[in-house]
Amino acid sequence: MRKKKIVIALGHDALGTTLPEQKLAARKAAKAVVDFIKDDYQVVVSHSNGPQVGMIHTAMAEFCRIYPEYTATPMSVCSAMSQGYIGYDLQNAIRTELLNRGIYKPVSTILTQVTVDPYDDAFYHPSKVIGRVMTEEEAEAEEKKGNHVVKTGEGYRRIVAAPKPVDVVEIDAIRALLAADQIVIACGGGGIPVLAQNHKLQGASAVIEKDSAAEKLAELIEADRLVILTGVEKVCLNFGKENEQPLEELTVAQARQYMADGQFEAGTMLPKIEAAVEFIGNSAVRSVLITKLGMSDEDSVGISGTVIHK
Repeated sequence: MRKKKIVIALGHDALGTTLPEQKLAARKAAKAVVDFIKDDYQVVVSHSNGPQVGMIHTAMAEFCRIYPEYTATPMSVCSAMSQGYIGYDLQNAIRTELLNRGIYKPVSTILTQVTVDPYDDAFYHPSKVIGRVMTEEEAEAEEKKGNHVVKTGEGYRRIVAAPKPVDVVEIDAIRALLAADQIVIACGGGGIPVLAQNHKLQGASAVIEKDSAAEKLAELIEADRLVILTGVEKVCLNFGKENEQPLEELTVAQARQYMADGQFEAGTMLPKIEAAVEFIGNSAVRSVLITKLGMSDEDSVGISGTVIHK
């Protein structure tokens, strides 16, 4: 009998910000992941990299400023670095949790590239703020390099595009590992955005929304369920207001209507609902769970949350 496949998308709250926070958060996330493995799912894990890739980009930019003889580090390389060190902590934490429960399963991190459309409208309207705060002179220098800069309350910062994912380059490797009943960590931070140029892949100056990448991954492996771990226990209507209403479940039609009504904030809950609607589509089998990772090592995930279905 075919095992059910599940993609678990870990948000920022499931990974922490600093290195010590990340190690602790990875241990808690591993418990949630292994809870699903124990229930006999085939599991792929994707994750956020917001604070981490920003830290890497800032560090590399500062290094290049101090040592101008070194070449600047492209955004795609910063994404690759973040996948590597987050995957390192996650796969070791999951391996430890498995062995603590008497389960032996290999855990692999796949350095994952995600193709994007070079004509995606996002490249004409960059919106994702990254990197350190710059002076006006430094911002002008960035613009001369062809990069986009925006003025914030703190100073100037670089902005990049956030195009939609088109395909996952390493999808066959991910499928092969799943077929071998391994746990796979893939599409970290939305994947490394690349442009396909004949047989060559060129890194794009962009970031991919992690929830969109998790949805694309779930679609390509024909997953049965997408689990999105975030900072709130349930999807809410009128979030943060006196008449806030948590939702136990949500249909695709209701989700579309609530999006049209402006119920979900861009950059927080909206991308998660969009990913859920895209993944489920017209399927009567697929479902999405949006919930919060337990705050203590004793907590489990998925006991409560919002289930979205057709």
